[in-house]
Amino acid sequence: MPTNNTPFLTIFLLFLGLFRFDSFPGLEAATGKLASVPGLYVFGDSLVDAGNNNHLLLSISKANYPHNGVDFPNKKPTGRFCNGKNAADAIAEKFGLPLPPPYLSLRGLLKREQRKSAAVTGVNFASGGAGIFNSSDEKLGQGIPLSKQVNNWLSIHEELMKLEPSEAQIHLSKSLFTVVIGSNDLFDYFGSFKLRRQSNPQQYTQLMADKLKEQLKRIHDSGARRFLIVGVAQIGCTPGKRAKNSTIHECDEEANMWCSLYNEALVKMLQQLKQELQGSLTYTYFDNYKSLHDIISNPARYGFADVTSACCGNGKLNADLPCLPLAKLCSDRTKYLFWDRYGHPTEAAARTIVDLMLTDDSHYSSPITLTQLVST
Repeated sequence: MPTNNTPFLTIFLLFLGLFRFDSFPGLEAATGKLASVPGLYVFGDSLVDAGNNNHLLLSISKANYPHNGVDFPNKKPTGRFCNGKNAADAIAEKFGLPLPPPYLSLRGLLKREQRKSAAVTGVNFASGGAGIFNSSDEKLGQGIPLSKQVNNWLSIHEELMKLEPSEAQIHLSKSLFTVVIGSNDLFDYFGSFKLRRQSNPQQYTQLMADKLKEQLKRIHDSGARRFLIVGVAQIGCTPGKRAKNSTIHECDEEANMWCSLYNEALVKMLQQLKQELQGSLTYTYFDNYKSLHDIISNPARYGFADVTSACCGNGKLNADLPCLPLAKLCSDRTKYLFWDRYGHPTEAAARTIVDLMLTDDSHYSSPITLTQLVST
């Protein structure tokens, strides 16, 4: 192993907190400060995509055009399906980390040093349109399914292990691995007569949980120990789903029921996985379904005025068309829950959800909260 690589990792870990855990243990009740997290690694779909799809030649599942990014620094459309920063960005900022760059932006000889730095502080592997299953999106080049995202993580893992394996393993055990995925698999099920004929909702959602378990084990086997797993939200309450109910714009309760079925299977799977791994995996499950339900039920409490319409779009509930450059844009994005017809949250909504993740109240998190997770 080249000896000139060791100082790089040592310096990075010194400043990122690996050597601070004894002096700043966990969440300090007296000051409210968060525990140190040296790295953030993100897997998922468009809810947390930071721009990976920008680098997919054939994909039309992109957000690298206005009005996306209207509230991002320099009003830049980065590929985030949002007016500004998304939940993964908000989590990184809460822990004092740089925003994890999209993995595909780190390829090439000219990006070698940036890739080396990002391997330590965190990388975003998420992809708009991605699912737990390798759906038609992958075949058509539209998104990067979870299995391939994990393959990409393993290449970053190799980068880390080149630096100083023993320190890298400690670093991995203290880092946070975030997984936000499942909605697109459910959308695929809604829209496919073939899938619905092959399995009923209970069978399909159980298959989703089983497949996710395989990928979580792969990540765990690489040295990851702390996981934030986010459940599927009420996708039946997105503006696009509501707009199809032409008269009263109610939520699609059948779609919501399938989300509940998946979340139940997910919770049971995580409990089983922790047992199988003899406690070496520690996780917090965030109930995104309940959090969205509570925001929609009492929007004023969370600072929102509109929890049914899209901020960016056209037509009924501003949800007949996607958020394109000529779409109608709401003037105050902080008052809207949804950014577009698909139900991507606004930056304000993403930050609200992350705040709920970090609350000391276990109302939304189990078996422990995120703050408890990072302080173990």
